[in-house]
Amino acid sequence: KGYGGKKGAVEKCPVCKGRGMQVTVQQIGPGMVQQIQTVCPECRGQGERINPKDRCDNCNGCKVVREKKIIEVHIEKGMQDGQKIVFHGEGDQEPDLEPGDVIIVLDQKDHGVFQRRGHDLITKMTIQLSEALCGFRKTIETLDNRVLIISSRPGEVIKHGDLKCIYNEGMPIYKSPMDKGSLIVQFLVQFPEHHWLPREKLRLLEALLPPREDVMVTDEMDQVDLQDVDPNEQTYRNSVGEAYEEDEEGPRTGVQCQTS
Repeated sequence: KGYGGKKGAVEKCPVCKGRGMQVTVQQIGPGMVQQIQTVCPECRGQGERINPKDRCDNCNGCKVVREKKIIEVHIEKGMQDGQKIVFHGEGDQEPDLEPGDVIIVLDQKDHGVFQRRGHDLITKMTIQLSEALCGFRKTIETLDNRVLIISSRPGEVIKHGDLKCIYNEGMPIYKSPMDKGSLIVQFLVQFPEHHWLPREKLRLLEALLPPREDVMVTDEMDQVDLQDVDPNEQTYRNSVGEAYEEDEEGPRTGVQCQTS
């Protein structure tokens, strides 16, 4: 019952006189002493002790015992990352003290397809250039194992990075599970590889696409060639350029020495 032994067996600790602390004086030099306060080893800071023969066999006079308890946690629909679930009075218990709480903090794992943003779900979908220009029909498998069929409207052009949404197909709203957020689809248009179409057929494709802009070319203009960017070479050039700038202007940062 939290007594630590037989009723009436608890007595004031004779070593610390019930204070739970001991004060010792130690000489550290001629005429110099040091006062040290430590926890009483006899009562372990409790200020009282129980005779060993009267102590409880289960707790050995500690008044509390450690036990394993299973707490069942119910995750409701729509709960957010970091949301807390509190179990009142399920924490550590001590005599004459109100027990504390056990607090469960939800840690939402990342998903391989969907990204959550509030009540909405975001997913990315890759489509071919022909699908972006001429239309498509795709399927999306939801988190509750349903399959949604989505399609573009005739004549609609999907650009790279465009966002479309499907209402009421996102995350359930907490405390209102019948209502849901939106499912947002970000489209990534995949362009064909180089020379995918024979050169003689390029004019047929160009005739179907919007006309390109004509540029007036004069003799004063310089004709240059476009090359693919090598990230390593570009980084090297930037580092060399920065080194030249430091040589001309001096170091940008460094230790400043004081002069007297």
